[in-house]
Amino acid sequence: MQEVYDYLKKCGTYFLATEEGDQPRVRPFGTIDVFEDKLYIQTGKVKPVSKQIKANPNVEICAFAGENWIRIQAVAVEDDRVEPKQHMLDAYPSLQAMYSANDDNTQVFYLQDAVATISSFTGDPKVIKF
Repeated sequence: MQEVYDYLKKCGTYFLATEEGDQPRVRPFGTIDVFEDKLYIQTGKVKPVSKQIKANPNVEICAFAGENWIRIQAVAVEDDRVEPKQHMLDAYPSLQAMYSANDDNTQVFYLQDAVATISSFTGDPKVIKF
């Protein structure tokens, strides 16, 4: 899992795919955090992505780092505790102007049953499960 976290941090921006009805939805994300040995992402409950994950928690993440790319399949599990929210906000202080660990909007998910595959055009894929 640490390798996946490091990869996504290096990229800065990754793309999260969800589903809305029969339509895929993809958008850029930039928050990634490790808390209690789980990989977390963050959003706001008022955003469509929150509603999409609630309806179908199966998500995919994709990012590109020059010579290779990563794809992560996982189940996004909401963690409504204040502690992981605050940990995320501490990792991304710029978000504190928009979010608070105690508000009704801040939402964090950890990735469960995750399978990450790092691929390139020149080597064998590397699979990491966490």
